[in-house]
Amino acid sequence: MYQVYVLNNSAGQKYIGLSQDPQTRLLQHNSGVSRWTKGKGTWTIVWLSNPMNLTAARKLENKLKRQKGGLGLERLTHLKGS
Repeated sequence: MYQVYVLNNSAGQKYIGLSQDPQTRLLQHNSGVSRWTKGKGTWTIVWLSNPMNLTAARKLENKLKRQKGGLGLERLTHLKGS
């Protein structure tokens, strides 16, 4: 099972991804393993989806990424100030 996650850093940047183990993936983001988040500060998980199969997780991840961090992301995740 997979979960979609939203990360936030101290500069207010967001990163959306999916993983079978979001906590381990967070450690990878913070240790510089992920090229997209490397060198952009310490990341924290601010939202996690319910567990789902890979197909559903990819669809949700893409849907969230299309929101460009705006009101659509806030509406879908209930995050304030997205």
